[in-house]
Amino acid sequence: MAVGPDGLTDYQRKMNSQEKCNNFMRQFRDDESRELKKLTANQFMEVWSHYDADGNGYIEGSELDGFLKEFVSSVNANDTGPEGAASLPFGGMSVSDSMLAELKTCFLEAYDDNQDGKIEIRELAQLLPMEENFLLLFRFDNPLDSSVEFMKIWKAYDRDNSGYIEADELKNFLRDLLKEAKKDQDVSEDKLIEYTDTMLQVFDQNKDGKLQLSEMAKLLPVKENFLCRSVFKVSQGASKLTKEDIERVFALYDRDNNGTIENEELNGFLKDLLELVKKDYDALDLQEFQDAIMRGCDFNKDGKINKKELTMILLALAKHGAEDEIQTGGVPANNPLAEIATIGMKALKLQKLRVRHFVNRTLGTNSTTTS
Repeated sequence: MAVGPDGLTDYQRKMNSQEKCNNFMRQFRDDESRELKKLTANQFMEVWSHYDADGNGYIEGSELDGFLKEFVSSVNANDTGPEGAASLPFGGMSVSDSMLAELKTCFLEAYDDNQDGKIEIRELAQLLPMEENFLLLFRFDNPLDSSVEFMKIWKAYDRDNSGYIEADELKNFLRDLLKEAKKDQDVSEDKLIEYTDTMLQVFDQNKDGKLQLSEMAKLLPVKENFLCRSVFKVSQGASKLTKEDIERVFALYDRDNNGTIENEELNGFLKDLLELVKKDYDALDLQEFQDAIMRGCDFNKDGKINKKELTMILLALAKHGAEDEIQTGGVPANNPLAEIATIGMKALKLQKLRVRHFVNRTLGTNSTTTS
């Protein structure tokens, strides 16, 4: 049988073409090396959109099964033979149910960073070969230290104070990221526009052509929400916070050590609080939440949170959590921080009155205040 310039027979070429139609990933494979080629920004989005069939932002369930089967067969080297083994299921490699289950377990252990049993787009970016400069923009190896740092970046790039990061502002942000990594000379203006468009496709979940706070937070993740790891002694059966507990939390947000939580520090604190109860939020949500919380907690009306005011807030959270624990028969209830944030969000819907009522009722006495 005649062999063409590419080293393949007509039959093999036909079977490869058929397999590419049956296996979406096969079109991105180098026919000679049988390895996946580096994906461009647009190709990466093609892969994501194909496997996230329901468009919910995750590859999960049957979508994940299909991706794993096609991914394995697309990089399987043993798929050619006298009769063109590519005609066999999954490129000459039959993936049994037990093999798929084992593969899924190993895959999720390696790439499912948040251990939710499904794959997010940032997690997929760690697996697929991609253009180095585009891969850099996902920043999963270099998360921000805190929400305070996030709010500083947000303020720097939301230059028109619209409450959103629009396309031009996002492009400036991506350009600065590449410049910081000394990669800006490798990326043309057209390529930068392609990256910007792709990042918007990836992270603009409500498809309004710009990034709101919660969407940008996925592009620029922080190492952790400080409030999630502030484990209060009340949750362990103790009756009150210690001075050390309060000092630790205050130091996490008072980044400039000037004795108050203010500006981006305050926004970072409130963002962490808001994130506990609201998945999608924008700058208006944050401002309304700040107004409601500060009305009840900013006793000296200076627009900042000092250590005494933070003590009041944390004591209110701990007390509220302890009351919930008693009411549920000793079973730990929701994080007390989430509880007060929930009350705060309800207050926004009820003309912001219930937060003030809650704080005044809870903080009406200072008898348990830690000095």
